[in-house]
Amino acid sequence: MPRFSIIVPVYKVQGFLRECLDSVLTQSYTDIEVIAVDDCSPDHCGTIIDEYAAADPRVRAVHLPENAGLGGARNAGVGHATGDYLLFLDSDDSYTPGALTAIDERLRATADPDVLVFDHVRTHWWGRGGRSLTADLLASAGTDTFDILTSPQYLHLFLVAWNKAYRRDFFTAHGFTYKKGLYEDAPITYEALVSARRIGCLDRVCVEYRQRRQGAITRTPGRKHFDIFPQYAGLFAFLDEHPELDEARPLLFERMINHFLATLPLTARVLPEDRADFYRTTVEFYRRYKPAGFTPPADSYRFQWRLAATSPYAVYRVCASAEALRAAAVRKKRKLRKTASKKVKRTLTRIERSRPLDPNLAVYSAFSHRGLLGDPAAVHQAAGAIAPHVRAVWVVRPDAVDQVPEGVEFVTPETPAYHRVTSRATYFFNNVNWAPGLVKREGQIHVHTHRGTPLKYLGADLTGRPAATYHLNVRAQLWRSDRWDYSLVSGRHAQLAYDRAYPCRYTSLPTGAPRNDVLVKGDPLRGVAVRRRLGVPDGGTVVLYAPTPRDHRKWYEPRVDFERLARDVGPGVTLLVRLHRKYAGAAVRGLQLRDLERRGLLVDVTDEPSVEDLMLASDALVTDYSSLMFDFACLDRPIVVHADDWEVFRTTRGAYFDLLATPPGHVTTSTDQLAGLFVTGAWHDARSAALRADFRARFCEYEDGNAAARVVSLVMLGQEYPLPIPQQDSGRHQDTPLFARPNGTR
Repeated sequence: MPRFSIIVPVYKVQGFLRECLDSVLTQSYTDIEVIAVDDCSPDHCGTIIDEYAAADPRVRAVHLPENAGLGGARNAGVGHATGDYLLFLDSDDSYTPGALTAIDERLRATADPDVLVFDHVRTHWWGRGGRSLTADLLASAGTDTFDILTSPQYLHLFLVAWNKAYRRDFFTAHGFTYKKGLYEDAPITYEALVSARRIGCLDRVCVEYRQRRQGAITRTPGRKHFDIFPQYAGLFAFLDEHPELDEARPLLFERMINHFLATLPLTARVLPEDRADFYRTTVEFYRRYKPAGFTPPADSYRFQWRLAATSPYAVYRVCASAEALRAAAVRKKRKLRKTASKKVKRTLTRIERSRPLDPNLAVYSAFSHRGLLGDPAAVHQAAGAIAPHVRAVWVVRPDAVDQVPEGVEFVTPETPAYHRVTSRATYFFNNVNWAPGLVKREGQIHVHTHRGTPLKYLGADLTGRPAATYHLNVRAQLWRSDRWDYSLVSGRHAQLAYDRAYPCRYTSLPTGAPRNDVLVKGDPLRGVAVRRRLGVPDGGTVVLYAPTPRDHRKWYEPRVDFERLARDVGPGVTLLVRLHRKYAGAAVRGLQLRDLERRGLLVDVTDEPSVEDLMLASDALVTDYSSLMFDFACLDRPIVVHADDWEVFRTTRGAYFDLLATPPGHVTTSTDQLAGLFVTGAWHDARSAALRADFRARFCEYEDGNAAARVVSLVMLGQEYPLPIPQQDSGRHQDTPLFARPNGTR
């Protein structure tokens, strides 16, 4: 008997059916049966499921003699099911990779509850949506189980069949049967939830819920949407047959009326000419099923509840229009208040700019105000030691203020305090450009620290590369770069690249990167502390995987098979995965990475604020084209370049040199090759060390561990500080260009 019976009702979905079935049959979890029910589909769906049934014994094709509708097809599938659990999957939707394994693991962790509810993501023709509205609710359950009477908030979970696993003996013992018509999911969902003694949740996206542009009946307006009323009538008939569930009646009544009132104004469901009838039927149901002593909850459609009990549709429309006008007035008032606030800020800023600069005031920011990070943080720390008379103020956005250490002064953007300090400060340190609204006064000094040594094209060199400039205004970027006074560089390569990318009026300072001082000098205790905080076992090898974004890809697409890599390298290797912050919301983090982390196969460190901490804690770096390779070289630890799409990347983004000709370590192009390096020990062999030495000599010339002190001395104190002595380039003729020029010259 299989663990899961997956029932797939099929009707007029020939364009999506193969993708749906493949998403099930290619799951790593294989203890399943798939019951594909052909609901007399007029297209080629029947042939497709027969083809799959012939190719895979886990698939059973069921052909109904006449169209039974979505609910009838599901009922037919239940009759053929033999698994421990029933799962329903609509044939235009699909499972995410690893979904069934995650469901099985949670079922076992919760001792096989009656119902398990899992998460989904909406997938539109133009892309995937974000987290579902109930994601936090699912997460709050953890691995506990509950019933609805003690946890009624879980009645707010999405009313569909396909986001649940029902224990089959529970489902069939209660005689749950889907009714014909739309909204067939609602009564069964509620009947099952109030009947279940133990319900579990899985806060993991398991289903990609396709939002079709056309053909979805739920977005086709008409009288079919009046099916919602007999469906709920059936729910209350079920309650009449089960008096032991009377305690749930007020909860379900509230959910029913909310569902009606939410459906009423939807233009994709109820036609304007049908709304009066829909409203009258809502009022009728309100009066027929209202439990004695019921009081509407305070957060449920406010005035609509009162009107549904007492008022005709004309009154409801007037009140609804009045509510809309009130909401519009509130929005307008907020807008006017915001405009007035801007005028006040501009006035205050003009006043502050009329005052002299404070020669002992420095303003810092990093990564668009995300906190005390990167090079600016290293300069700030050094200034506190050798220029303590210079007051330091950080600009930190509101959602990051909790990360500001005690004793550090900060302001939030666009506040009066922000305008005061930016109007009077003498020194500005940032690793990205300041906002366009910041006006540079005469005498102010802007130091741009950058975010690493460049491999990929930047600034003006991106001209003619549409994928890289899709969301980038190069002209505006150069205008903001005109405010720089100093540009910090780690070597001659970086200086030449930045001079090309940002042809502006600034002076390059050969200081090295301040944030890399700790990497050059080393801090073993800090690395050990980071490992312990992350839960990394003692004595093993820690590998940091940090890929760079692809401009030609809208979403993050894994370049390695994380599960196979973690499995092949064995338990002695801990894999730290750090995606670019651009992909902090990537679906893979809530899917495969979360699953593997729960199983102890890797650690997702994307949200870790300090990448320097992660590098100190790592024995090796695996990257593709990230500038972290230049920073990690300062540690003199092995680097592996996983370059499976180098030619595509170089074509779409551009690169200042051929990375594969002068890599900092071994190069791989597949997961098998990558795993093989760590299995055989080649990742830290003599060739790796030689390549790294050449790379470090070429690109880390000015990294001597004193960059931050050098910046403070030169910029704030006006004192000479011994400049780093450039290392000799290994294996490169003196006349060899430091980087490959773009096509054409400027």
